[in-house]
Formats: sequence, C-alpha cells, structure tokens
Amino acid sequence: MRRRDAMAAMGLACAGMLTGCAQYYYGPAAAAAPGAQDLLALNREAADALLAQVALDPAQPVIVATVVQLDRLDASSRLGRLFSEQLGGRLVQRRLRVTELRMRDSLALRPGQGELLLSRQAQEVARAQAAQAVLVGTYAAAPQAVYVSLKLVGVGNAVLAAHDYALALDGNVRGLLAAGT
Repeated sequence: MRRRDAMAAMGLACAGMLTGCAQYYYGPAAAAAPGAQDLLALNREAADALLAQVALDPAQPVIVATVVQLDRLDASSRLGRLFSEQLGGRLVQRRLRVTELRMRDSLALRPGQGELLLSRQAQEVARAQAAQAVLVGTYAAAPQAVYVSLKLVGVGNAVLAAHDYALALDGNVRGLLAAGT
C-alpha cells in the first residue's frame, strides 16, 4: 500500500512540474492566468445570441468571414481570425452548414488575413456560394477593452441578427492583437 501511495505522490509531483516546464519553454503565457477570460465561452455565447434572433435553415450554408479591425476593414489579426474560427465552430455545433471558404477557389484570400469580406461584398459572396447568410464582424481595441460587433447578413444585405460584446484587454488578448497583424 505504501508503494502505491508513493507512486501517486510522485505522479502528482511530476504533473505539477509539467506546468513549470511549459512556462520555461513557452513563457508566462503558457500558464493560465488567474481570472483570465474565456474567449471561447464569450464567442460561443455571441454565436448563440445571434442564432436566438433568427431562424436559419440548417440545409442552407452560412459563411463566416474574418472579424476585422473597425478602422481598417481590410485588416485583421490573430484575434480576429480566432474569433471567426470559434464562431464558425459554434454554428456547426448548433447544426448549421458552414461553408469553409479556404477550400474554395472562387474567393480570393489574403495570406495571413483570412476571409475578409466587406459588407458590400457579403451579398455577392453569399450568392456565389449559395449561402443564406454571412457572419461578418468588426472589433476595436481601446486602452482597457476590445469591443466586438457581429452581424448575420442575409439576402439584399439585410441584417438578420446583431450582437455586441466587450472583453478586457488582458495579456492574452493583447498578444493575439499584436501577433500576425
């Protein structure tokens, strides 16, 4: 019995040291900061809020464009691309067909920027992809927060649903904004 207790204690000690190893190799960002916000949960809630406002046909595709900077609609960041990935994933979890634009030859993509769609392009792309709606969004970074605005845009550029939210500008968010802009 003592041997089993000793092995369990050693296993716990090794697990605790792994966290320290991750910090050594990847820096302080590897450790979960106390009180860090859950970006995934925020984006899931945002997608759910959009879907609560409109009834979309699960048989018809939806396109998710890259969430872009408010002041530069032709630019994004790792944060905007991550938001788009998480929002699209949530739509799929909610049983909607999401068209993966990166797999299409008919849409020009900018390397490192994602699928950038301005609102005037949404109708054109939705028609070309036979989509019922396009999820578009913008974000603006302020000194203490990042403000996000999302819209589901349908036929005729009609806004079918909209949702706004803010997240604290902590170290993780600041890093995602700076990386790969």
